[in-house]
Amino acid sequence: MNQFHDLRVLLWDVDGTLVRTVRRGAFLDYTRPALERVFGTCGRLTELTVSGMTDLQIVAEALRDEGFTHEQIRARLDDLRTHYVAELERVTSVEALYVPLAGAHATLTAVAAEPRYRSALLTGNVEAAAYLKLRLTGLAGFFQLPGAYGDDSHDRRELPALAAARINRHLNLELAPAQFIVIGDTPNDIACARHFGARAIAIATGRTYTAPELRAHKPDALLSDLTDTDAVLRTLARL
Repeated sequence: MNQFHDLRVLLWDVDGTLVRTVRRGAFLDYTRPALERVFGTCGRLTELTVSGMTDLQIVAEALRDEGFTHEQIRARLDDLRTHYVAELERVTSVEALYVPLAGAHATLTAVAAEPRYRSALLTGNVEAAAYLKLRLTGLAGFFQLPGAYGDDSHDRRELPALAAARINRHLNLELAPAQFIVIGDTPNDIACARHFGARAIAIATGRTYTAPELRAHKPDALLSDLTDTDAVLRTLARL
């Protein structure tokens, strides 16, 4: 039997799971000017409910009626990343926009102390934006493995396989899909785990979906938040 069969890689979402903005809709402050700078319009960005979407998906949905295709968006991806992160840095330099969610630091500390677990990111954020938010909230140091990000695909379902491939290469292992646990606050987090064959833990800390709404999507486990570290560890031990 593979000696690493007990290893579990925790694939953490960022927004709504580990951190949150101090006010609803704050993403518009940096996303709108970035899109206007790169594409000349933000399209229907202000009409979207973006929770659980990747940044590429947000851009595609926002600009769909403006005639931009996925290929045209990807052709400008480098410029988009540059301006998006610059706008996020601008906004967060003048306002403490992001805070860690209760229990996030203690939970990440606890799992880091357990040899069974490794933590990585699986987030809808552009990679540089994800790490900026984590640095601002004191959480960046917990993620040493490669992950998957919102500039990898417009389809979140593709992210677990991308993360797993990168992590397996990094560790020189062949971990099975069931050894990965996606942890997030939206139905899309659960769906992407299912698509890959990973486990899914739903955390009801986001602003968009309630615990009953998440339960309807049948995650392997559902937690109200991360404040009870022992409960989190007990939940992980069962998966």
